[in-house]
Parts: sequence; structure tokens; C-alpha cells
Amino acid sequence: MLRLEHISKIYPSGEVLKDVSWEIKPGDRIGLVGVNGAGKSTQLKIIAGEVEPTAGEIIRPASLRIAYLTQEFEVDPRRTVREEFWTVFVEANEIQNEQLRVQRAMETANPEELDRLIRQLDRLQRQFEALDGYGLDARIEKILPEMGFVAEDGDRLVSAFSGGWQMRMSLGKILLQAPDILLLDEPTNHLDLETIEWLETYLKGLNTPIVIVSHDREFLDRLCTQIVETERGVSTTYLGNYSTYLEQKALAREMQQSTFDRQQKELAKQQEFVDRFRASATRSTQAKSREKLLEKVERVEAPIADVKTLKFHFPPAPRSGREVVAIQDLTHTYDDKILFLGANLEIERGDRIAFLGLNGSGKSTLLRMIVGMESPTDGKVELGKHNVLPAYFEQNQAEALDLEKTAIETIQYAAPDWKLEEVRNLLGRFLFSGDTVYKKVAALSGGEKARLALAKMLLQPANLLILDEPTNHLDIPAKEMLEEALQHYDGTAIVVSHDRYFISQVANKIVEIRDGELRVYRGNYHYYLDKIEEEKQKEKQERIAAEKAAKAAEKRAKQKSKKAGSKAR
Repeated sequence: MLRLEHISKIYPSGEVLKDVSWEIKPGDRIGLVGVNGAGKSTQLKIIAGEVEPTAGEIIRPASLRIAYLTQEFEVDPRRTVREEFWTVFVEANEIQNEQLRVQRAMETANPEELDRLIRQLDRLQRQFEALDGYGLDARIEKILPEMGFVAEDGDRLVSAFSGGWQMRMSLGKILLQAPDILLLDEPTNHLDLETIEWLETYLKGLNTPIVIVSHDREFLDRLCTQIVETERGVSTTYLGNYSTYLEQKALAREMQQSTFDRQQKELAKQQEFVDRFRASATRSTQAKSREKLLEKVERVEAPIADVKTLKFHFPPAPRSGREVVAIQDLTHTYDDKILFLGANLEIERGDRIAFLGLNGSGKSTLLRMIVGMESPTDGKVELGKHNVLPAYFEQNQAEALDLEKTAIETIQYAAPDWKLEEVRNLLGRFLFSGDTVYKKVAALSGGEKARLALAKMLLQPANLLILDEPTNHLDIPAKEMLEEALQHYDGTAIVVSHDRYFISQVANKIVEIRDGELRVYRGNYHYYLDKIEEEKQKEKQERIAAEKAAKAAEKRAKQKSKKAGSKAR
């Protein structure tokens, strides 16, 4: 269907892709993985035709239709949902607009001009019919419910919908084009868990081959049939999902290391014989023969060392009191929306809590209230009274960091007593080396800003970590290091994240924000999922029982009415 053959890509800043070869076949759902900067999005752009490779070729049929959903959803907030979907049909739109222009011109045209306009309108209508223009509305009406919209939503403005729903619009627009291949670049970014799960289910039901760039390991695990890893510019294909890829990679590395070690041992043995008997009168010929054989041996390469990633742990901090955060009778409104209504929660020392809830349910607002950046409408949100030392990682690092400072100035300003060598060492652990430490924060990528903010958190001991979407913009190896650091952290942690794998690795308690309440699940993420399923089953059984009871009551009422009618006669 489509194949990349020995693709390389060199930018002025350096070589991104060196030797990339893999293919897309019908039914494939391929996940592209690698560290930030490994060239994953570049590969999508090369497939889409937005970027030309420096070398190599793309083998594909000329008629192949490729659709590309970028990280930025291209929707116009001023249009209605139905109008937004209509923008996909560019040629039909142009013809419709021309028809309107001709019809307006006909209203004031003289007889001679009118005859010409009638012929033009007739030609435009035939062109519109050839494009199935009158069937396009039906196609839009069909895809609206597929994307989760109800019929009335078609007339609402795009601006009335959240980012998750706007992603659905963008995906729907792409699918209306009936693509042969679908490219998705970080499709789960900024989506709530409910929308991510909807997207997984929807994409599984498609027959269209899909190529996905994502740092969401759970998403890759549930969806992918193949993983293509790009490491140091070279691609390797693994069959199966993300977990299978990890197992295969570890096994391949182990086998290569074992083969390398055996060969090195044998080469050393043969070299020892050559060195020992090279000058021997009786065995020099044998030694020379072995030396020639050694020169011809094809050497097994040692496994490539892991790609450099950040390494850190949170510094030890003084022990806090048992109560770390107290939330009592919290009521909070935002504009006309009620976020919390009499909510209560006690966070204790050692808790690692993940707050879950739909986008807009108040997760980030609650974190800001805990650190004192926002005041509740009513009730109380306060830190414990005994030795609680908080540190806050803000979701939007562009606002949290001083954009005019360089990376090194950011750390120096926060730790004025540190020596330059200490600052450079800390930044080095977070992958800031060489001249990159002198880059202004404004020029840093999202991942670099996240790493700098994490580095800044290590400057002061804290026994309460408050982390709002800390994995946004981090690649998978960096997420793994953050998970490890949190697993070994002996304080209290509060996390808001849409990364299900991350939550499953770090949280020992889940708090869901639902209907203005804080619902506590005293277990990890999988315990929470089991409990949610139990609740759904219980609600289903209660609904069925209620329906049966209602039908039985209705039947008894009819029988009673019938008997009453018989007596009256």
C-alpha cells in the first residue's frame, strides 16, 4: 500500500533520519515511537507530502488518499458544526458559492444576460450533481452521530464545544474524505479519559490503516498491531502492541549481548594463542593462520546503549504531619458553572492521589486552591498545620516560567547560593547540555520547558508535590523516569493527568470529580476501573429492575381498570 525505502532527512540543524524503512499494509495500526526529536512527526509529514526526504523514496500508488490529523485541530469557532463539516467538500463548496452568485446576478439581469446566466447555472448544477453534491448533507448527517454528536449539535457553534469535541470534528472531517491511510499526530493530547477511550473504540472499528505518533503508552497498547521505533535515525519494526514491543526489544538486546560476549570471549582466546605462539619456531605457522582467520571474522556489534534520558530523584524533605490537605464543605462556581458543591476530602501523609474527571470539571482549579492561588466560593481548602512544604508544577509552563530568562538563569535565580558547576550538573541531568543552557525559555520546546520546570522543583525540599499534567510534552523515557522518581518519593503527591499508564504507575488512591463531589476510590487505577464497572453494572441492574417494576405496575393498573369497567357494566 505504501512503503518508506531508506529515507533520510537532514535539516540545517542536523540529521534527523538516517535509514528509515517500513511499510503500511491494509489493516495495520502502526505506532511510531522514539524520544522527542527522533523524527516521528517528520515521518508523518514525509508520508503526507508536506516534507521532502533528503534521500530515499516513498513507494505508493498515485491514487492513494492520505489524511493527516495534526496536533492542532483546524476548526473555525465561528462556524456551526454542520458548516465546519461542509468545509471538507472544497470543490462542491466553490460550486455552491458560484451558484449563489449567479442567482443573485439573475435578479437584476437584462433578458440577454439572463439567458447566459441560466445556461451557467445549469452547467453549475450538473457539476454539483456529478460531485454528489445533493448527497453530501446526508453524509454529514450520518457521520455526526458516529462522532458522538446529536442532530441538534449540527446547528451549534464550534466555539460551544470543548477541545475534545473539536478533535472529534477534525477527525470526522478527515473521514468524510474517505482516506486510504489515516495519520494521527498525538491525537490524545489534552483529551479527557472518556474521550480518549471513545477514540480508541472508534479507531478500532475502522478498516482504514492508521499510523499514530503518541506518547500515550496505554493508547498504543490498546490500539496498535505494530510498533516502529526510530532510534538514532534508524527504524526497527516490531509486530504487536507497545507492551509486546518492549518485551521483544529487551529479548533482542539480551540475545545480542549474549552473542557479543561469546564472540568476544572466543576472539580473546584466539588472540591469546596468536600472541603466544607468533614467534614460536614450531607453531608460528599455526598462529599466523589463526591471525588471518581472525581478520576475516565478521564482528558482532555490541547492543546500542540506551538513548540518553533524564535521571533524577526528589530530594528528601522533613516529615509532615498526618493531615496534609483538608477540604471541607467546598463550594466553588466559575462563571455560571458549579464545579464543587459541598465537597469534602482529607489527604494524608503518604497518599499519592490522582484526580480524575471530565475536562472542565475543576481538576486544575482544585490544585490552584490547594496551593492558595485561587480562593473557594465557600468552604475551606487548606494545607495541614504541621510542617507541610508544597511544590507546584503548573500545567502551562509558558506562563509559569519567565520567558525572558535562559535555562541556566532560571535555575541560578531560584538557587542563588549554588555554584555554576552545580547548576550545570543539575541541568545536565535534565538533558540541557552545551549551549542549550543559554537558550531563552521562550525558545524552548514544550518538552524542554517541562524538563526545566521539573529541575526547578528539585531546588527546594518538598513533602507535598502538586503536579498538573506533568507528562504533557515528555517523551516516553522521560515519563518512565518521572514515574520511577515518584515511586521512590517518600512524601505526598497529588497528580492531575490524562495519561492512564502514568496514573497506574504512581497513584495509590483515585479521586474522581463527578457532579460537584469528590468520590474517593481507595486503591490504584485498576481498582478504580473495576469499581466503576461494578457501579455501571449495579446501575444497569437497578434500571432493569425499575423498568420491570414499572411494567408490572402498569399491567396491574390496566387489570384493575378492566375489572372496574366490568363491574360498572
